[in-house]
Amino acid sequence: MRIGELSERTNTSRRLLRYYEEQLLIVSARMPNGYREYDERFVDRVLQIRGLLDAGLPVRIIKQILPCLDKPRTIHFPDATPEMLDTLRRERDRMTERIDCLIRNRDSVSEYLDEVSKGRRPTPEPAPAET
Repeated sequence: MRIGELSERTNTSRRLLRYYEEQLLIVSARMPNGYREYDERFVDRVLQIRGLLDAGLPVRIIKQILPCLDKPRTIHFPDATPEMLDTLRRERDRMTERIDCLIRNRDSVSEYLDEVSKGRRPTPEPAPAET
């Protein structure tokens, strides 16, 4: 598929896809006319990359762990250093904190929507007293 189709199917800009390719996260074949041609498997790969970026992982870490994520539940990481494992643990813990924050925010929005849908206005929290 060409870059436009990959862009549409993943809701990712062409510019961003070229960046992923520049960073060696995805690869394309070149057609005789110079157009990029992507394999079908890159639809899932791009979605996976976007999810990892949205979770806050930097490209340098994604590049290292992406080969491990090719098959569900198959992890093969022969060159993992203690430093890399520590980095991944820190990133995992940071993602957990973000998830917890998102859950709290989602629950607050749900409570607000519940109150509004009952026809009641939510009671605003009092402003802190000035000292």
